[in-house]
Amino acid sequence: MANDFTSNFTRQLARIFLEKFESARVLSKNVNTQLLAGRFNPASGENVDFKRPTDYTSRRTSAGDVSALTVDDIITGKATGTVQDYFTVFVDYDEADEAIKMDQLDQLLAPMATRIVTDLELDFAEFMMKNSGLLAGTVGTAVTTWDDVAAASAVMMASGIPVDDRWYYAVNPFTQTTLASNQRSLGSGGVSGELIDSAHKKAMISDNFAGMSVLSATTLASFTTPATGDLIGAVNGAPTATYVGAKDSMTQSITVDGFGAFAGVVKAGTIVEITGRNRLNLSTRQPIINGSGANVLFSGVVTVDSAAFVAGAGTLVISGPGIFEAAGAFNTIDSAIADNDVITMLNADSTLFQPNLFWHKQAFGIGSVPIKKLHSTDTLATTEDGLQFRVSKGVGFLENNQKVRVDFRPAYSVLNPFFAGQGWG
Repeated sequence: MANDFTSNFTRQLARIFLEKFESARVLSKNVNTQLLAGRFNPASGENVDFKRPTDYTSRRTSAGDVSALTVDDIITGKATGTVQDYFTVFVDYDEADEAIKMDQLDQLLAPMATRIVTDLELDFAEFMMKNSGLLAGTVGTAVTTWDDVAAASAVMMASGIPVDDRWYYAVNPFTQTTLASNQRSLGSGGVSGELIDSAHKKAMISDNFAGMSVLSATTLASFTTPATGDLIGAVNGAPTATYVGAKDSMTQSITVDGFGAFAGVVKAGTIVEITGRNRLNLSTRQPIINGSGANVLFSGVVTVDSAAFVAGAGTLVISGPGIFEAAGAFNTIDSAIADNDVITMLNADSTLFQPNLFWHKQAFGIGSVPIKKLHSTDTLATTEDGLQFRVSKGVGFLENNQKVRVDFRPAYSVLNPFFAGQGWG
């Protein structure tokens, strides 16, 4: 007798897959997540927009008369979520049917869920690295002590990052070993919950160190810099420094020259620093002063691979723009970037880099894009934090076979690049 497609077939698969999917997540559990129902459709293209908060300047007057002062404009920006490719795993129907009948769904679906989660977190970790606007430590120096982790917390606090949600710091497993030998008393902070007592709980090194949850992650992104030759150049022409120019992308395009004869591509993830332009606290709009009493220089991360430089000249697009306007409510630096400012690539050339990451939970977002129904039997399952996947069974009539597939389609967004950074020693 042919296999019988029972009415609850995909529901049984979805229930187990959901549990395994949840238990394997680490990084993706610690950002803003939501289902984008009603926000994305074929007419919206490949992007979904999220509104950014506004800000204003306060005025001080002796008599309270503000009639002669310029009224603040209401400027709303948007964080754009870019829809990604499908993540799909699929198996023969007979295999799935047999697993149900033999009560072996765990063995069948756990590897499928782990594969989707691993690929998702690798992809999203790279997105985080390329869009983290802050810097803690010296680029290329390994984190070896808990002081280095605390330095990232200090950077976030000095930058005016709110404490209204969790702060996180992710390291690779070998850095975890170094930290463990440095101070063995730190361990899991008692994270609990039925669905997160596996990958997420095992990844937790400390639930609260210097105000941060410290995690071990095997999915941190890496990149290799080219043979640059000359790491110091100059800004060629003043870039756009207004909030209106940056409010939607939170990036800034900077034309540069003077990098010797360099004719390669500057890799995304590279940190650049501009001499003479100092970073501001995003809450007070006052300069940030480090432990030595000096201003913290402005830096940004190259968010996309540059076009090939020509004779040491090219264009860099950085995440975390240098914004400066007179009495500006959104200023991120104390003076505007100008022509001939010295700009330095802080990453040594011809070197492999894998930065640690630190972030506020609202720095990034993963939205789950609702997937259209197929001409098959589908079940939609949604995690507690709003990520949705589709389990389908159907017939490949051209291939003359039956298949079961699981699909997940995310959209990534940078809600605020100044809420995240690369962490070094």
